[in-house]
Amino acid sequence: MGNISIDTKALPRLLTDGSAAQGSSRHGASYQQAFADLAATHLGEPPSRIVPLLRAAADRALLGFTSADLYEQAEAISTGRRYELRITLT
Repeated sequence: MGNISIDTKALPRLLTDGSAAQGSSRHGASYQQAFADLAATHLGEPPSRIVPLLRAAADRALLGFTSADLYEQAEAISTGRRYELRITLT
């Protein structure tokens, strides 16, 4: 399970709002949507190939995940394991 602390204003960049157009904003799709897209298309791939894609999505969403967080997420995508993220709003 990962942890991230973000400003309340950053929440739309992290989570997809069902009432919005797929969580889109001036930063593009939400990180949640990017993660779901990668999970649907990269099952079984090595985490080392997934991490750069997650890093790019996190950078577009202006989210500060650590390298360890991204690797943990990539492992979950690779294996099809559920990933939980604990969010603290500041």
